[in-house]
Amino acid sequence: MRTDSMADTRRTGLGRLRLPGAVISVLVLAGCASFSPDGGFGPVQQTASERLGKEVRWARTAEDQDRIDARVTELLAKPLTVDDAVQVALLNNKGLQARFFELGIGEAELVQASRLPNPGFSFGRIKRGDEVELERGYHLNLARLLAMPLVRQVEERRYALTRGAVSVQLLSLASEARKSYFTAVAAEETVRYMRQVQQAAEASAELARRMAEVGNFNKLQRMREQGFYADATQNLARAERAALASREKLTRLMGLWGAQTRFQLPERLPDLPEAPKDQPDIERVALAQRLDVQGAKLAAEQTAKNLGLTKTTRFINVLELGWVHNSSNEEPTQTGWEVGLELPLFDWGGARVARAEAVYMQAVNRAAETAVNARSEVREAYGAYRSSWDIARHNRDEIVPLRQRIAEENVLRYNGMLIGVFELLADTRSQIASVNAYIESLRDFWLAQADLEMALIGKPELSGAAMAVGAGMSAGDAGGGH
Repeated sequence: MRTDSMADTRRTGLGRLRLPGAVISVLVLAGCASFSPDGGFGPVQQTASERLGKEVRWARTAEDQDRIDARVTELLAKPLTVDDAVQVALLNNKGLQARFFELGIGEAELVQASRLPNPGFSFGRIKRGDEVELERGYHLNLARLLAMPLVRQVEERRYALTRGAVSVQLLSLASEARKSYFTAVAAEETVRYMRQVQQAAEASAELARRMAEVGNFNKLQRMREQGFYADATQNLARAERAALASREKLTRLMGLWGAQTRFQLPERLPDLPEAPKDQPDIERVALAQRLDVQGAKLAAEQTAKNLGLTKTTRFINVLELGWVHNSSNEEPTQTGWEVGLELPLFDWGGARVARAEAVYMQAVNRAAETAVNARSEVREAYGAYRSSWDIARHNRDEIVPLRQRIAEENVLRYNGMLIGVFELLADTRSQIASVNAYIESLRDFWLAQADLEMALIGKPELSGAAMAVGAGMSAGDAGGGH
């Protein structure tokens, strides 16, 4: 009979055999296989604390969820700051909570890869006339046992990639919440100014109508004022729609519903900083701390390890050791052992090695691509940040004050009866439009700053690509396939 693997030492007397050092190390490794107290969540918490200065919690129990709900309620009880909005999103976003459970899945796979394979037992009863033969076998998958340390290394690296991907997702959510907050506040502020424009245009149109009725205004002038009013009304409707959409996006990112959606936002954006950040070594900083660059490097290292493992195990796709114990009621009991080894007559493993080498070179080139893209992205993001600051400052220090001085001069000219009310109302519309343009430029600056911070962290899709490269060589490749 052919059995599958190594026998049960206690029941068959194999305890007298000397175990190889590799088997001893596997037994020690398997004895250390257990779940961590935090499920691998510690590095993610550390990332949120160090890079964002925020807390993040994993709602694994009802008590955890209750604490999160209490903290969210506390933050929503007052007008939200940008930091409060980011904190609520990190605590309450259900998509992020779902990503946290990938840590649990990855850790379970890592622990499973560290567990000894279950032994097997086979029993057979053969009857030949009056002779009855009983056949018993104990087996263990020796190839899987010997490959356990290397398979564990594969799973450890894959688990590290998972933690990196979750961390990038967390940081990406924080960036999106920050940008959505600035967009929502600016949209509501824009609505207020567009409403003033609409009111001024309405007053001008009404005055034009009355003057036309008494013959003091021609049809062309009246229709022009009515056109201004129609445009202002349409622009107000668009601004209100944009404000609703931006607020709802922020609501979704923060995971709010029901009464929670009535959160309050401040009336205006934060002031423009007095000076922009000067970062001459921004490329070096990006390469040192971007998670997608680190993930690409880790993926290349993993495939390199897998390549060496494939070369080691390509001739032992099936290596089995078994203990045989046969007994008969008419013959003496038969004992012994057997080894099964697949002969590499047709498949010498060359295709598997070639695939591993191709996957490795693919990972190396993707890592290089990630580094090149990272340099370009941070340069582009920093350029947008600086130009946005310059534009916002120009609006604040030049255009808005100039429009204000023009308005003051026109009021004096109106009081001196040098211009009419329509010229004054038109100038009011222009002044309000300049203020609204400054609001938009200030919003663009804060969005550019959020983009710059994210560019220094890394894009989630790039980290996902690095993770896919690491998964290209599976644990099955490492353990040997049939």
